Amino acid sequence: MTPQNLTATAQRIQPYIHRTPVLTSRLLNEIAGAEVFFKCENFQRMGAFKMRGAMNAVLQLSDAQKAKGVVTHSSGNFAQALALAAQSVGVKAYIVMPQNAPQVKKYAVRGYGGEIIECESTPEAREQVAAQVQQEKGAFFIHPSNDLDVILGQGTAALELLEDQPQLQTIFSPVGGGGLIAGTALAAHYFGKNCQVVGGEPFGADDAYRSLQSGKIEGNNTTNTIADGLRTQLGDINFPIIKNHVTKIIRVDEEEITASMKLIWERLKVVVEPSSAVAFAALLREKEAYQGQKVGVILSGGNADLSKLPF
Repeated sequence: MTPQNLTATAQRIQPYIHRTPVLTSRLLNEIAGAEVFFKCENFQRMGAFKMRGAMNAVLQLSDAQKAKGVVTHSSGNFAQALALAAQSVGVKAYIVMPQNAPQVKKYAVRGYGGEIIECESTPEAREQVAAQVQQEKGAFFIHPSNDLDVILGQGTAALELLEDQPQLQTIFSPVGGGGLIAGTALAAHYFGKNCQVVGGEPFGADDAYRSLQSGKIEGNNTTNTIADGLRTQLGDINFPIIKNHVTKIIRVDEEEITASMKLIWERLKVVVEPSSAVAFAALLREKEAYQGQKVGVILSGGNADLSKLPF
């Protein structure tokens, strides 16, 4: 991996994505005790950072691969991202989604032209059904987070943030499958000035925290959290990046996620989903360690199910 990989990715996807704004709030700065810069990927196309990685992966396909289409498995945001990215270049997208995925995300996938194949809500079922579609249709499999093209795409959010705020000392990112935090860590490593990366993760799905502790990829026995986008686990491509370049992962409870989400809605006046609020919740949980710092927080997405708000 080189800095050029990341800058080339940013140039490649630029015509297809939004350069999202960075917002600040005096009140949230006072609450955190730091100068906080929120990178608003909730304003990204399809409402989340995952458009970046999906677009980069689709743009790297050969003509033969494009002709057969693409397949992925996702609970929602990468499902939408790959459907829209594929539609943007005229490619068929098959999306394997767990039956309990939010309806709002299923509607969006169909709206972007994706064909949904439902499965049981376990990682094993997702992978099995995706492999079946891959075999039957000849579609090219793109993993939501454990794919180098996807990781590089996700890293462009932090790259933009550092271009806007080069003096950042820490960037907070939510951790689910590991693609966003791995890309963020690469961006901070190559383009930050001694900028550390810290992850936020729910106690109810804390596989990444335990993986950093043990030095090997750990699974989740349960994924009991409102942060539905963070119920997945790390992969063998993103974990080495995380292990090498992420300072630590801070776990937060459900009440902290809800409180953080509510603060962002009320004070920044923007819509974020529970998964997106986890990074700010992690900063608030250990804010004493970041007093007076310039801190970036990636607001990963805004695809909230308005019929199931936690407040």
